[in-house]
Amino acid sequence: MRNIDVNEAIDGSPFGRFQWTVVALCALLLVVDGYDVFVAGTVLPTLIGEWGLSKPEAGALQAWALFGMMFGALVFGPLADRIGRKKGIATSFMLFTVSTLLTGLTGSPGEFKLFRFIAGFGCGGLMPNAVALMNEYAPRRLRGTMVALMFSGYSVGGMVAAGLGIGMIPQYGWKPMFFMAALPLLMLPFILWKLPESLGFLIRQGKQDQAKRIYRKIDSSAPLGNGDRLVFSETEGASASVLELFRHQRTLRTIMLWVAFFCCLLLVYLLSSWLPKVLQEAGYAEKASLLSLFSLNFGGMVGAIAGGWLGDRFGLPKVVVSFFVAAAASIALIGFNLPAGLLFLMVFVAGATTIGTQILLYASVAQLYNLSVRSTGLGWASGVGRIGAIVGPTLGGVLLAQEFPLQQNFLIFSIPAAISALAMLVFAISSARRSSAVQLATA
Repeated sequence: MRNIDVNEAIDGSPFGRFQWTVVALCALLLVVDGYDVFVAGTVLPTLIGEWGLSKPEAGALQAWALFGMMFGALVFGPLADRIGRKKGIATSFMLFTVSTLLTGLTGSPGEFKLFRFIAGFGCGGLMPNAVALMNEYAPRRLRGTMVALMFSGYSVGGMVAAGLGIGMIPQYGWKPMFFMAALPLLMLPFILWKLPESLGFLIRQGKQDQAKRIYRKIDSSAPLGNGDRLVFSETEGASASVLELFRHQRTLRTIMLWVAFFCCLLLVYLLSSWLPKVLQEAGYAEKASLLSLFSLNFGGMVGAIAGGWLGDRFGLPKVVVSFFVAAAASIALIGFNLPAGLLFLMVFVAGATTIGTQILLYASVAQLYNLSVRSTGLGWASGVGRIGAIVGPTLGGVLLAQEFPLQQNFLIFSIPAAISALAMLVFAISSARRSSAVQLATA
Protein backbone atom coordinates (compact mmCIF):
# COMPACT_ATOMS: atom_id res chain seq x y z
CA MET A 1 0.00 0.00 0.00
CA ARG A 2 1.40 3.38 -1.04
CA ASN A 3 0.41 7.00 -0.53
CA ILE A 4 1.05 8.76 -3.84
CA ASP A 5 1.32 12.56 -3.76
CA VAL A 6 -0.35 13.73 -6.98
CA ASN A 7 1.49 17.07 -6.88
CA GLU A 8 4.87 15.34 -6.91
CA ALA A 9 3.68 12.84 -9.52
CA ILE A 10 2.47 15.56 -11.92
CA ASP A 11 5.65 17.60 -11.43
CA GLY A 12 7.77 14.53 -12.23
CA SER A 13 5.74 13.14 -15.12
CA PRO A 14 6.09 14.06 -18.82
CA PHE A 15 3.61 16.53 -20.27
CA GLY A 16 1.50 14.13 -22.31
CA ARG A 17 -1.64 13.89 -24.39
CA PHE A 18 -3.98 14.18 -21.40
CA GLN A 19 -2.47 17.48 -20.25
CA TRP A 20 -2.49 18.83 -23.81
CA THR A 21 -6.21 17.99 -23.94
CA VAL A 22 -6.76 20.06 -20.79
CA VAL A 23 -4.80 22.96 -22.35
CA ALA A 24 -6.83 22.76 -25.57
CA LEU A 25 -10.23 22.56 -23.85
CA CYS A 26 -9.48 25.42 -21.45
CA ALA A 27 -8.09 27.51 -24.32
CA LEU A 28 -11.25 26.82 -26.33
CA LEU A 29 -13.39 27.93 -23.39
CA LEU A 30 -11.42 31.14 -23.14
CA VAL A 31 -11.74 31.82 -26.89
CA VAL A 32 -15.49 31.97 -26.32
CA ASP A 33 -15.02 33.96 -23.12
CA GLY A 34 -12.73 36.45 -24.87
CA TYR A 35 -15.15 36.84 -27.77
CA ASP A 36 -17.97 37.62 -25.36
CA VAL A 37 -15.91 40.27 -23.57
CA PHE A 38 -14.44 42.02 -26.62
CA VAL A 39 -17.51 41.91 -28.86
CA ALA A 40 -18.91 44.88 -26.92
CA GLY A 41 -15.98 47.06 -27.99
CA THR A 42 -16.56 46.22 -31.65
CA VAL A 43 -20.22 47.27 -31.56
CA LEU A 44 -19.84 50.33 -29.31
CA PRO A 45 -19.40 52.92 -32.10
CA THR A 46 -22.53 51.56 -33.83
CA LEU A 47 -24.56 51.60 -30.60
CA ILE A 48 -23.56 55.20 -29.91
CA GLY A 49 -24.98 56.24 -33.28
CA GLU A 50 -28.07 54.01 -33.23
CA TRP A 51 -29.20 54.80 -29.68
CA GLY A 52 -27.87 58.37 -29.50
CA LEU A 53 -25.65 57.67 -26.48
CA SER A 54 -23.24 60.17 -24.97
CA LYS A 55 -19.72 58.93 -24.26
CA PRO A 56 -20.30 58.64 -20.49
CA GLU A 57 -23.53 56.72 -21.18
CA ALA A 58 -21.71 54.41 -23.59
CA GLY A 59 -18.97 53.81 -21.01
CA ALA A 60 -21.58 52.94 -18.39
CA LEU A 61 -23.26 50.58 -20.88
CA GLN A 62 -20.01 48.68 -21.23
CA ALA A 63 -19.52 48.59 -17.47
CA TRP A 64 -22.59 46.42 -16.81
CA ALA A 65 -20.95 43.28 -18.20
CA LEU A 66 -17.84 44.02 -16.19
CA PHE A 67 -19.93 44.58 -13.09
CA GLY A 68 -21.36 41.10 -13.64
CA MET A 69 -17.86 39.70 -14.10
CA MET A 70 -16.84 41.05 -10.71
CA PHE A 71 -19.72 39.26 -8.99
CA GLY A 72 -19.14 36.12 -11.05
CA ALA A 73 -15.50 35.93 -9.98
CA LEU A 74 -16.36 36.49 -6.32
CA VAL A 75 -19.16 33.88 -6.35
CA PHE A 76 -17.80 31.11 -8.58
CA GLY A 77 -14.24 31.15 -7.22
CA PRO A 78 -15.13 30.04 -3.67
CA LEU A 79 -18.10 28.01 -4.93
CA ALA A 80 -15.89 25.86 -7.15
CA ASP A 81 -13.69 25.04 -4.15
CA ARG A 82 -16.82 23.35 -2.78
CA ILE A 83 -18.64 21.91 -5.82
CA GLY A 84 -15.66 21.27 -8.10
CA ARG A 85 -13.98 23.11 -10.97
CA LYS A 86 -15.86 21.22 -13.68
CA LYS A 87 -19.33 22.13 -12.45
CA GLY A 88 -18.24 25.72 -11.90
CA ILE A 89 -16.85 25.99 -15.44
CA ALA A 90 -19.90 24.35 -17.08
CA THR A 91 -22.38 26.57 -15.22
CA SER A 92 -20.40 29.71 -16.06
CA PHE A 93 -20.12 28.72 -19.72
CA MET A 94 -23.86 28.13 -20.05
CA LEU A 95 -24.68 31.46 -18.39
CA PHE A 96 -22.58 33.67 -20.62
CA THR A 97 -23.25 31.95 -23.95
CA VAL A 98 -27.05 31.99 -23.54
CA SER A 99 -27.02 35.58 -22.28
CA THR A 100 -24.79 36.75 -25.13
CA LEU A 101 -27.16 35.15 -27.64
CA LEU A 102 -30.11 36.93 -26.02
CA THR A 103 -28.25 40.26 -26.13
CA GLY A 104 -28.69 40.23 -29.90
CA LEU A 105 -32.46 40.35 -29.40
CA THR A 106 -32.43 43.52 -27.29
CA GLY A 107 -33.82 46.80 -28.57
CA SER A 108 -32.97 49.25 -25.79
CA PRO A 109 -30.03 50.16 -23.53
CA GLY A 110 -31.90 48.79 -20.48
CA GLU A 111 -32.34 45.31 -21.98
CA PHE A 112 -28.78 45.38 -23.28
CA LYS A 113 -27.44 46.12 -19.78
CA LEU A 114 -29.43 43.27 -18.20
CA PHE A 115 -28.19 40.54 -20.53
CA ARG A 116 -24.65 41.89 -20.55
CA PHE A 117 -24.65 41.75 -16.74
CA ILE A 118 -25.73 38.08 -16.76
CA ALA A 119 -23.18 37.26 -19.48
CA GLY A 120 -20.49 39.00 -17.44
CA PHE A 121 -21.48 36.99 -14.36
CA GLY A 122 -20.74 33.80 -16.29
CA CYS A 123 -17.50 35.10 -17.80
CA GLY A 124 -16.21 36.14 -14.40
CA GLY A 125 -16.84 32.67 -13.03
CA LEU A 126 -15.20 30.73 -15.85
CA MET A 127 -11.86 32.51 -15.96
CA PRO A 128 -10.43 31.82 -12.45
CA ASN A 129 -11.61 28.21 -12.49
CA ALA A 130 -10.06 27.46 -15.88
CA VAL A 131 -6.76 28.93 -14.65
CA ALA A 132 -6.91 26.91 -11.43
CA LEU A 133 -7.63 23.67 -13.32
CA MET A 134 -4.81 24.19 -15.79
CA ASN A 135 -2.43 25.20 -13.01
CA GLU A 136 -3.16 21.93 -11.21
CA TYR A 137 -2.46 19.63 -14.18
CA ALA A 138 0.69 21.39 -15.42
CA PRO A 139 4.09 20.37 -14.00
CA ARG A 140 5.75 23.15 -12.03
CA ARG A 141 8.54 23.47 -14.61
CA LEU A 142 5.98 24.27 -17.35
CA ARG A 143 3.22 25.87 -15.31
CA GLY A 144 3.68 29.49 -16.38
CA THR A 145 4.03 28.56 -20.05
CA MET A 146 1.01 26.24 -20.09
CA VAL A 147 -1.29 28.63 -18.22
CA ALA A 148 -0.23 31.45 -20.55
CA LEU A 149 -0.70 29.26 -23.64
CA MET A 150 -4.18 28.30 -22.45
CA PHE A 151 -5.03 31.90 -21.64
CA SER A 152 -3.96 33.07 -25.07
CA GLY A 153 -7.33 31.72 -26.18
CA TYR A 154 -8.83 34.79 -24.50
CA SER A 155 -6.93 37.03 -26.91
CA VAL A 156 -7.86 34.81 -29.84
CA GLY A 157 -11.50 35.42 -28.90
CA GLY A 158 -10.87 39.15 -29.08
CA MET A 159 -9.24 38.75 -32.48
CA VAL A 160 -12.23 36.75 -33.72
CA ALA A 161 -14.58 39.48 -32.47
CA ALA A 162 -12.58 42.18 -34.26
CA GLY A 163 -12.28 40.13 -37.46
CA LEU A 164 -16.00 39.35 -37.60
CA GLY A 165 -16.79 42.98 -36.78
CA ILE A 166 -14.78 44.19 -39.76
CA GLY A 167 -16.75 41.92 -42.10
CA MET A 168 -20.21 41.90 -40.53
CA ILE A 169 -21.02 45.21 -38.82
CA PRO A 170 -20.86 47.50 -41.90
CA GLN A 171 -23.14 45.15 -43.85
CA TYR A 172 -25.42 43.48 -41.26
CA GLY A 173 -25.27 45.73 -38.18
CA TRP A 174 -24.34 44.83 -34.60
CA LYS A 175 -26.94 42.19 -33.64
CA PRO A 176 -25.51 39.22 -35.60
CA MET A 177 -22.28 39.66 -33.60
CA PHE A 178 -24.18 38.39 -30.55
CA PHE A 179 -26.11 35.69 -32.41
CA MET A 180 -22.74 33.99 -33.02
CA ALA A 181 -22.88 32.82 -29.39
CA ALA A 182 -25.27 30.06 -30.51
CA LEU A 183 -22.33 28.16 -32.02
CA PRO A 184 -20.35 27.66 -28.78
CA LEU A 185 -23.42 26.16 -27.09
CA LEU A 186 -22.98 23.15 -29.37
CA MET A 187 -19.58 22.53 -27.74
CA LEU A 188 -20.93 22.15 -24.21
CA PRO A 189 -21.67 18.39 -24.29
CA PHE A 190 -18.19 17.70 -25.68
CA ILE A 191 -16.57 19.87 -23.01
CA LEU A 192 -18.50 18.13 -20.22
CA TRP A 193 -17.43 14.77 -21.63
CA LYS A 194 -13.73 15.51 -22.02
CA LEU A 195 -12.88 18.09 -19.32
CA PRO A 196 -11.51 16.40 -16.16
CA GLU A 197 -12.43 17.33 -12.62
CA SER A 198 -9.76 18.70 -10.27
CA LEU A 199 -7.72 15.84 -8.77
CA GLY A 200 -7.30 17.77 -5.53
CA PHE A 201 -11.05 18.29 -5.26
CA LEU A 202 -11.80 14.59 -5.83
CA ILE A 203 -9.23 13.56 -3.23
CA ARG A 204 -10.61 15.99 -0.65
CA GLN A 205 -14.12 14.58 -1.34
CA GLY A 206 -12.87 11.03 -0.79
CA LYS A 207 -13.59 10.01 -4.40
CA GLN A 208 -10.49 7.86 -4.82
CA ASP A 209 -11.84 5.74 -7.71
CA GLN A 210 -12.58 8.80 -9.86
CA ALA A 211 -9.25 10.36 -8.96
CA LYS A 212 -7.38 7.18 -9.89
CA ARG A 213 -9.07 7.00 -13.30
CA ILE A 214 -7.80 10.50 -14.08
CA TYR A 215 -4.37 9.83 -12.57
CA ARG A 216 -3.84 6.82 -14.85
CA LYS A 217 -4.32 9.11 -17.86
CA ILE A 218 -1.58 11.43 -16.63
CA ASP A 219 1.12 8.76 -16.34
CA SER A 220 0.19 5.32 -17.64
CA SER A 221 3.76 4.09 -17.00
CA ALA A 222 3.19 4.25 -13.22
CA PRO A 223 0.52 1.59 -12.48
CA LEU A 224 -1.62 1.87 -9.36
CA GLY A 225 -2.11 -1.07 -7.00
CA ASN A 226 -5.46 -1.88 -5.41
CA GLY A 227 -4.26 -0.64 -2.05
CA ASP A 228 -2.61 2.55 -3.32
CA ARG A 229 -4.07 5.82 -2.15
CA LEU A 230 -3.77 9.22 -3.81
CA VAL A 231 -3.02 12.12 -1.47
CA PHE A 232 -2.55 15.84 -1.78
CA SER A 233 0.20 17.18 0.49
CA GLU A 234 -0.19 20.74 1.68
CA THR A 235 1.69 22.26 4.57
CA GLU A 236 -0.53 25.29 5.01
CA GLY A 237 -4.18 25.77 6.04
CA ALA A 238 -7.08 24.16 4.24
CA SER A 239 -9.71 26.86 4.72
CA ALA A 240 -11.39 28.38 1.67
CA SER A 241 -12.07 31.60 3.60
CA VAL A 242 -10.81 34.88 2.15
CA LEU A 243 -8.96 35.42 5.45
CA GLU A 244 -6.70 32.54 4.49
CA LEU A 245 -5.30 34.69 1.66
CA PHE A 246 -3.74 37.02 4.24
CA ARG A 247 -2.14 34.34 6.41
CA HIS A 248 1.32 32.76 6.21
CA GLN A 249 2.99 36.14 5.55
CA ARG A 250 1.02 36.69 2.33
CA THR A 251 -0.71 39.96 3.31
CA LEU A 252 1.58 42.38 1.45
CA ARG A 253 1.82 40.18 -1.63
CA THR A 254 -1.95 39.68 -1.74
CA ILE A 255 -2.56 43.45 -1.55
CA MET A 256 0.05 44.21 -4.23
CA LEU A 257 -1.48 41.62 -6.55
CA TRP A 258 -4.90 43.16 -6.03
CA VAL A 259 -3.53 46.63 -6.87
CA ALA A 260 -1.91 45.26 -10.03
CA PHE A 261 -5.11 43.43 -11.01
CA PHE A 262 -7.20 46.56 -10.51
CA CYS A 263 -4.96 48.74 -12.67
CA CYS A 264 -4.29 46.08 -15.31
CA LEU A 265 -7.95 45.25 -15.93
CA LEU A 266 -8.79 48.96 -15.93
CA LEU A 267 -6.38 49.32 -18.86
CA VAL A 268 -7.53 46.17 -20.69
CA TYR A 269 -11.18 47.21 -20.76
CA LEU A 270 -10.54 50.90 -21.25
CA LEU A 271 -8.50 50.16 -24.39
CA SER A 272 -10.77 47.39 -25.68
CA SER A 273 -13.89 49.53 -25.20
CA TRP A 274 -12.68 52.88 -26.53
CA LEU A 275 -9.72 52.38 -28.85
CA PRO A 276 -11.82 51.84 -32.03
CA LYS A 277 -14.00 54.87 -31.28
CA VAL A 278 -11.03 57.12 -30.44
CA LEU A 279 -9.25 56.18 -33.65
CA GLN A 280 -12.41 56.78 -35.69
CA GLU A 281 -12.63 60.28 -34.24
CA ALA A 282 -8.94 60.75 -35.04
CA GLY A 283 -9.76 60.20 -38.72
CA TYR A 284 -9.28 56.46 -39.26
CA ALA A 285 -11.84 54.48 -41.24
CA GLU A 286 -14.15 52.03 -39.43
CA LYS A 287 -12.26 48.98 -40.64
CA ALA A 288 -8.91 50.49 -39.65
CA SER A 289 -10.20 51.32 -36.16
CA LEU A 290 -11.48 47.76 -35.70
CA LEU A 291 -8.12 46.52 -36.94
CA SER A 292 -6.58 48.25 -33.91
CA LEU A 293 -8.66 45.96 -31.69
CA PHE A 294 -7.34 42.98 -33.63
CA SER A 295 -3.77 44.27 -33.15
CA LEU A 296 -4.41 44.80 -29.43
CA ASN A 297 -5.55 41.20 -28.96
CA PHE A 298 -2.88 39.74 -31.21
CA GLY A 299 -0.37 41.50 -29.00
CA GLY A 300 -2.14 40.03 -25.97
CA MET A 301 -1.75 36.51 -27.34
CA VAL A 302 1.95 36.97 -28.15
CA GLY A 303 2.60 38.70 -24.84
CA ALA A 304 0.93 35.93 -22.84
CA ILE A 305 2.87 33.10 -24.49
CA ALA A 306 6.18 34.97 -24.48
CA GLY A 307 5.61 36.15 -20.91
CA GLY A 308 4.80 32.63 -19.70
CA TRP A 309 7.96 31.27 -21.35
CA LEU A 310 10.07 34.06 -19.87
CA GLY A 311 8.38 33.68 -16.49
CA ASP A 312 9.32 29.98 -16.27
CA ARG A 313 12.96 30.93 -16.87
CA PHE A 314 13.44 34.23 -15.08
CA GLY A 315 10.56 34.31 -12.60
CA LEU A 316 7.08 35.72 -13.18
CA PRO A 317 7.44 38.80 -10.92
CA LYS A 318 10.45 40.14 -12.86
CA VAL A 319 8.73 39.61 -16.19
CA VAL A 320 5.49 41.23 -15.01
CA VAL A 321 7.32 44.34 -13.76
CA SER A 322 9.12 44.68 -17.10
CA PHE A 323 5.88 44.26 -19.03
CA PHE A 324 4.09 46.95 -17.04
CA VAL A 325 6.95 49.39 -17.67
CA ALA A 326 6.63 48.68 -21.40
CA ALA A 327 2.85 49.11 -21.15
CA ALA A 328 3.19 52.58 -19.63
CA ALA A 329 5.57 53.67 -22.40
CA SER A 330 3.57 52.22 -25.32
CA ILE A 331 0.19 53.55 -24.15
CA ALA A 332 1.64 57.03 -23.68
CA LEU A 333 3.13 56.95 -27.20
CA ILE A 334 -0.20 56.02 -28.88
CA GLY A 335 -1.39 59.61 -28.44
CA PHE A 336 1.60 61.24 -30.19
CA ASN A 337 0.15 61.29 -33.75
CA LEU A 338 2.37 58.45 -34.90
CA PRO A 339 2.48 57.16 -38.50
CA ALA A 340 -0.01 54.32 -39.03
CA GLY A 341 2.58 51.53 -38.94
CA LEU A 342 4.18 52.77 -35.75
CA LEU A 343 0.76 53.40 -34.19
CA PHE A 344 -0.32 49.80 -34.72
CA LEU A 345 3.03 48.62 -33.38
CA MET A 346 2.44 50.59 -30.16
CA VAL A 347 -1.10 49.15 -29.96
CA PHE A 348 0.41 45.67 -30.39
CA VAL A 349 2.92 46.31 -27.57
CA ALA A 350 0.16 47.75 -25.39
CA GLY A 351 -1.90 44.59 -25.94
CA ALA A 352 1.08 42.33 -25.22
CA THR A 353 1.82 44.12 -21.95
CA THR A 354 -1.74 44.62 -20.67
CA ILE A 355 -3.86 41.70 -21.92
CA GLY A 356 -0.79 39.48 -21.90
CA THR A 357 0.24 40.63 -18.43
CA GLN A 358 -3.27 40.07 -17.10
CA ILE A 359 -2.73 36.42 -17.93
CA LEU A 360 0.64 36.43 -16.15
CA LEU A 361 -1.02 37.95 -13.07
CA TYR A 362 -3.43 35.03 -12.95
CA ALA A 363 -0.46 32.66 -13.10
CA SER A 364 1.23 34.64 -10.29
CA VAL A 365 -1.85 34.29 -8.08
CA ALA A 366 -2.13 30.57 -8.82
CA GLN A 367 1.50 30.08 -7.77
CA LEU A 368 1.14 32.11 -4.56
CA TYR A 369 -1.71 30.09 -2.98
CA ASN A 370 -2.01 26.41 -2.14
CA LEU A 371 -4.69 24.34 -3.82
CA SER A 372 -7.36 24.46 -1.11
CA VAL A 373 -7.67 28.26 -1.46
CA ARG A 374 -6.41 28.67 -5.02
CA SER A 375 -9.82 29.25 -6.60
CA THR A 376 -10.68 31.58 -3.73
CA GLY A 377 -7.45 33.52 -4.31
CA LEU A 378 -8.02 33.66 -8.04
CA GLY A 379 -11.67 34.61 -7.57
CA TRP A 380 -10.93 37.48 -5.20
CA ALA A 381 -8.00 38.82 -7.23
CA SER A 382 -10.15 38.66 -10.35
CA GLY A 383 -13.07 40.26 -8.49
CA VAL A 384 -10.93 43.18 -7.32
CA GLY A 385 -9.61 43.45 -10.88
CA ARG A 386 -13.18 43.63 -12.14
CA ILE A 387 -13.68 46.80 -10.12
CA GLY A 388 -10.87 48.26 -12.23
CA ALA A 389 -12.53 46.82 -15.33
CA ILE A 390 -15.75 48.65 -14.44
CA VAL A 391 -13.85 51.89 -13.82
CA GLY A 392 -11.95 51.61 -17.14
CA PRO A 393 -14.74 52.09 -19.74
CA THR A 394 -16.57 54.55 -17.49
CA LEU A 395 -13.43 56.62 -16.90
CA GLY A 396 -12.67 56.52 -20.62
CA GLY A 397 -16.13 57.85 -21.47
CA VAL A 398 -15.83 60.69 -18.94
CA LEU A 399 -12.33 61.68 -20.06
CA LEU A 400 -13.17 61.60 -23.76
CA ALA A 401 -16.28 63.70 -23.12
CA GLN A 402 -13.95 66.42 -21.76
CA GLU A 403 -12.35 66.59 -25.23
CA PHE A 404 -8.80 66.70 -23.92
CA PRO A 405 -6.05 66.53 -26.56
CA LEU A 406 -5.38 62.98 -27.71
CA GLN A 407 -1.84 63.07 -26.30
CA GLN A 408 -3.07 64.10 -22.86
CA ASN A 409 -5.70 61.34 -22.79
CA PHE A 410 -3.17 58.60 -23.46
CA LEU A 411 -0.70 60.03 -20.96
CA ILE A 412 -3.47 59.73 -18.36
CA PHE A 413 -4.24 56.21 -19.58
CA SER A 414 -0.59 55.19 -18.97
CA ILE A 415 -0.69 56.06 -15.25
CA PRO A 416 -2.34 52.77 -14.11
CA ALA A 417 0.43 50.82 -15.89
CA ALA A 418 3.07 52.74 -13.92
CA ILE A 419 1.21 52.03 -10.65
CA SER A 420 1.03 48.33 -11.55
CA ALA A 421 4.77 48.23 -12.23
CA LEU A 422 5.45 49.70 -8.78
CA ALA A 423 3.04 47.28 -7.05
CA MET A 424 4.59 44.23 -8.70
CA LEU A 425 8.08 45.48 -7.85
CA VAL A 426 7.05 45.47 -4.17
CA PHE A 427 5.54 42.00 -4.70
CA ALA A 428 8.79 40.71 -6.25
CA ILE A 429 10.92 42.08 -3.41
CA SER A 430 8.57 40.61 -0.76
CA SER A 431 8.57 37.21 -2.52
CA ALA A 432 12.36 37.19 -2.70
CA ARG A 433 12.66 38.00 1.01
CA ARG A 434 10.12 35.28 1.90
CA SER A 435 12.00 32.74 -0.21
CA SER A 436 15.30 33.68 1.45
CA ALA A 437 13.75 33.36 4.91
CA VAL A 438 12.39 29.90 4.10
CA GLN A 439 15.77 28.76 2.77
CA LEU A 440 17.53 29.98 5.92
CA ALA A 441 14.98 28.28 8.14
CA THR A 442 15.39 24.94 6.37
CA ALA A 443 19.20 25.15 6.04
